Amino acid sequence: MLRHTGRCSIKTIFRGRSSGRFFFFLLILAFLLMAADLYSAKVREGRAYLSLLLTPLQWVVDVPSRLAGEVSDVVVDRSLLLKENAKLKSEALQLERKAQQNAALREENDRLRLLLQGSKRVDEEVVLVELIGVNPDPFQHQVIINQGSENQVKLGLPLLDAGGVMGQITEVSHYTSRAMLITDARHALPVEINRNGFRSIALGKGELEELELEHVPDTADVQEGDLVITSGLGGRFPRGYPVAVVSEVIRDPGQPFTQVKIKPSALLNKSRHLLLVKMPEAPREPEPVVAEVAE
Repeated sequence: MLRHTGRCSIKTIFRGRSSGRFFFFLLILAFLLMAADLYSAKVREGRAYLSLLLTPLQWVVDVPSRLAGEVSDVVVDRSLLLKENAKLKSEALQLERKAQQNAALREENDRLRLLLQGSKRVDEEVVLVELIGVNPDPFQHQVIINQGSENQVKLGLPLLDAGGVMGQITEVSHYTSRAMLITDARHALPVEINRNGFRSIALGKGELEELELEHVPDTADVQEGDLVITSGLGGRFPRGYPVAVVSEVIRDPGQPFTQVKIKPSALLNKSRHLLLVKMPEAPREPEPVVAEVAE
């Protein structure tokens, strides 16, 4: 009702008889104020004071607008920060993945470098092969390599890594081969002590970190730290390949033999790239010539 009454009174003022005179009065007053503002210093000074008095009101009126802008900026900034944070986390994970791959490649390069140095110590022809499988049976120490009969792999060929002898080929298929490790309980390898030439047999015990020398006399000169190498006997392994290092010598006065434990030089459970030694074939003996007796 009040709003309706106010509208009616305003319409009455401008539609009444005195509306023209009132409008003309307001127009003259506006021109006088503009002229005074232009030519009177006191009016300008008064306007400055009036503006000073109205400044707090202007601030109060502007507060909601500023608060709305700041809240909007905070919301936008938070959204941008969340997106940037997610992006940075993704980039950090990518960089960490690349760093891990680089570390793996660096380790692999180091192993290949050691393997190359090991191949230089071998006089026979060697071929780089890769381990692609391990026998899951804990009682059989066997590995599978990625070359077979199509690559001229044959039974009995020695398998090495950068540290020393790993085993020998026992099964050959077209594209893969199976090798028995020297730690297999069924494996025996003719060896000798590099320091003094004492010969023995290195037997597997079914443990990746330990072998044992068979029938070592109590009087044999064997010491901890001695290097054990292949003796070349048996024709499977050429002489001079590192096999193990003597880790423990147990002498029992009541026993005729000394128990000698040796630790393999090869990294049997870590090496992936290996060397397959191509043994030269033994020359065939010429067949005897049978002279035909003329009748």
